[in-house]
Amino acid sequence: MLEPKFAQIKQHIISKIKSAQWEEHSKIPSENEFAEQFSVSRMTARRALTELCEAGVLTRNQGLGTFVASFKSQSSLLEIRNIADEVKERGGQYSCLPITLESMSAIAPIAIALGVEIDSQVYHSVLVHLENEIPLQVEERFVNPEFAPDYLQQDFELTTPHEYLCKAAPLTEAKHTVEAISPNTEMCNWLALYNEEPCLQVIRRTWSSNGIVSFTRLVSPGSKYRLGGHLTFKRNK
Repeated sequence: MLEPKFAQIKQHIISKIKSAQWEEHSKIPSENEFAEQFSVSRMTARRALTELCEAGVLTRNQGLGTFVASFKSQSSLLEIRNIADEVKERGGQYSCLPITLESMSAIAPIAIALGVEIDSQVYHSVLVHLENEIPLQVEERFVNPEFAPDYLQQDFELTTPHEYLCKAAPLTEAKHTVEAISPNTEMCNWLALYNEEPCLQVIRRTWSSNGIVSFTRLVSPGSKYRLGGHLTFKRNK
């Protein structure tokens, strides 16, 4: 079965970007040009470009045209997404390198963050998320076993903690803290950084309807990651 025309246009664009024929920030053909090239309506071409803009592959500039987006990953402060999905939507190859997966006694800061007793057992994982085999983000996560009893039995090379936790303890609330940090030697090794490049750190706590599920630290090189969001405000009448 042939792919829909809009999907063929999307794949054509992604192939051009991955092969470096269209570089970061370069202008791409217009909707009309794609419509003519693929013998489709302008609406079909627009759908392809819109979906790639929403995925962060392209950006639009009113009056100037459509451009290849920055190759930094983008994550929204207002929406918690699965990093594997973000990578795949950009046409990248996602993979994961597990560093640590263990049960441990909760020291005071972790116990407070998870709302459990000090020295109680919690689950701890450290994973490196990669895009096209290049380290993109280190995820260190502490999990309350009460809400995710099978956490340590998961194969995180096949699924992500986000995917598992969304099924085991559906998310109802999240709080974030964002700051720039200087990575230590261990973090530089995990992220394959060869200088003291500033990193972006997101500290996140998530809740299900029954309590605090996880406490997570996400660290990404500043050159490869950015945060963004789209807010809509109601006007006062």
